[in-house]
Amino acid sequence: MRRDVSFKQAVEFARELVQIPSLSGEEGPVAKRVSDELKMLRFDDVWVDEVGNVMARVRGKGHGPAIMLCSHLDVVDVGDISQWEHMPFGGDIDQGYLHGRGAMDCKGPLALQTYAAASFVNSRPVGDIYLVFTVFEESGCWGIHHVMERGDIEPAGVILGEATGGDICIGHRGRVELSITIRGKSAHASAPERGRNPVDSLPFVLNVLQRYIDDLPSHPALSRHTLVPTVVETWPNSRNMVPEEVRIVVDWRTLPGDENGNWINSLQTFLQNHLGDRIGERLKIQEVIETKRAYTGVERERRISTAGFLMPERHPIVRAAVEAVQLVAGYTPAVRPWTFGTDGGCLCGIYGVPTIGYAPGQEADAHTNRERLSLDAARTTYDAYPSLVQEVQKALV
Repeated sequence: MRRDVSFKQAVEFARELVQIPSLSGEEGPVAKRVSDELKMLRFDDVWVDEVGNVMARVRGKGHGPAIMLCSHLDVVDVGDISQWEHMPFGGDIDQGYLHGRGAMDCKGPLALQTYAAASFVNSRPVGDIYLVFTVFEESGCWGIHHVMERGDIEPAGVILGEATGGDICIGHRGRVELSITIRGKSAHASAPERGRNPVDSLPFVLNVLQRYIDDLPSHPALSRHTLVPTVVETWPNSRNMVPEEVRIVVDWRTLPGDENGNWINSLQTFLQNHLGDRIGERLKIQEVIETKRAYTGVERERRISTAGFLMPERHPIVRAAVEAVQLVAGYTPAVRPWTFGTDGGCLCGIYGVPTIGYAPGQEADAHTNRERLSLDAARTTYDAYPSLVQEVQKALV
């Protein structure tokens, strides 16, 4: 069976993808559906790697630079389904929007990138076009790290399908996930005086932590560092005992270049100096490491943290992207960073590959129960993508 390359078919593909749940580590069914579509669209090469990333290639007719179009297969959880106006896996189209989990983060843009790249199958680009659709983007970006570590694909430039609202996005802050542990001494809850309850120290630690947050530096384009406690838990968690430990998980959004480990020492020293020996000596700060299991069965211990990056506004591919959108879409896109993180932290922040983002969808709708994709905006993006790819390739020659 052969697919027609059209916007209408791209939207239908996006609808089908939204209807397939795909939490991180559970991307298997959606990966198969994507692979099948790529084969029907007659990409030259279609393959799935050992951790489950789905990839394809349109071979170029010359020796031009290779371009990667990158989106992710996984989505975040839906939460309370009763709070959704449209069923999260319904793939409903209503009032000009595709609704549901993944509609704009990132299955709708993935479908648009797929069909935009398919338009080159007959005409042939000047250089190879790769599609790389990754696993675990929502949980530490394992998929793209695996691709880059293997080195089988060496793109000269990358266009991400993360929501930009039609703007050209050029970077974002990094993310570090830390665990702050306050140690105590366990005891039976009926005789708390026999132990040392670490919960008693929690208000003091949070207060000093806020003082550290208040002094974090800012950046003219990327705002500032943010650090927020997201989880507080005791261990063991039996309700009839004084716990041995209280653990605070913090989400730290860092500025590019700060992901080198110094933040742990900096925070540890600050807390110890301001809490004194009574509490400070019982503190331990660690970066969070988790064991990830891909739907293919592969397991690895992985960092949760991801890097940040920031492309220069005058970089050739940024300028080329702006001009391509201006020419086709008839408006001048803003050039700005994302608020959230993407696979670009690995691609550009670690491996130095020039990376931008262009896609429909509003960032404020990501990870919410109102996630949706404007079909008008999607059509504009779809029309602009072939010119965008061509102009970015030219800029990298």
